Amino acid sequence: MREAVSKIVPRDALKQKLMEHKRRGERIVFANGCFDTLHVGHIRYLESARQEGDILVVGVNDDSSVRTLKGPGRPILDENARAFLVAALRGVDYVVLFSESNVEALLEELRPDVHAKGTDYTAETVPERATAARLGIRVAIVGDPKDHSTRSLFETIRKAAHD
Repeated sequence: MREAVSKIVPRDALKQKLMEHKRRGERIVFANGCFDTLHVGHIRYLESARQEGDILVVGVNDDSSVRTLKGPGRPILDENARAFLVAALRGVDYVVLFSESNVEALLEELRPDVHAKGTDYTAETVPERATAARLGIRVAIVGDPKDHSTRSLFETIRKAAHD
């Protein structure tokens, strides 16, 4: 448990840690999401993202940004639980919470080498594509086809409860 907790790092401390990794020539990959109930699609996305570099940093939306993005009743799990679950994954090196609606500010602050997005995006639809291009950050579309979502998982659970 202590190892997972130690991977959850405040933004200012994370920036310093990543500078050390870059000095050693390690490639930094940044992935992000709400991760409101971790499912197989999330795992495949993060495992694929990890293959793009040496250090995987995952931005997890805080509770207020999940409510804004996903609507009433979300998140199901609070930000600390979601950050812990992501941090507990073997391939994840660091987790950082963020409150913005997209990760442009984090890309500016952290300057990863790769910005990994799931297959529900294309190179043209990544919200941060202009910022990534300006900063010289490669955008990688990773993971399996978007056949999994938290929303569809909840719908399946609701239907099973009523059958």
